Amino acid sequence: MSDNDVAAKPQTRSKPKLQRPKLYKVILVNDDYTPREFVVMVLKAVFRMSEETGYRVMMTAHKLGTSVVVVCARDIAETKAKEATDLAKEAGYPLLFTTEPEE
Repeated sequence: MSDNDVAAKPQTRSKPKLQRPKLYKVILVNDDYTPREFVVMVLKAVFRMSEETGYRVMMTAHKLGTSVVVVCARDIAETKAKEATDLAKEAGYPLLFTTEPEE
């Protein structure tokens, strides 16, 4: 071997482990003033639910006080909750959607 020969060493590359983003729940809070039909309409419009699914979510909130609408990434959850709440405010109803981290 001459002085110019270089032995190649294999390089190891480590991939950083990516963590999944924390998921958030959008929660429908029941109230005694917003009509059921309006709640179902908001669930269909904002959350792309079918009539039947929207009705089930609305009835769960009606019976238990709250109902989980959807679980998704934080920014999407906050945007959808705000959009749905704003839609109700424009119509003059106190309907409320909140977000909280999933456990």
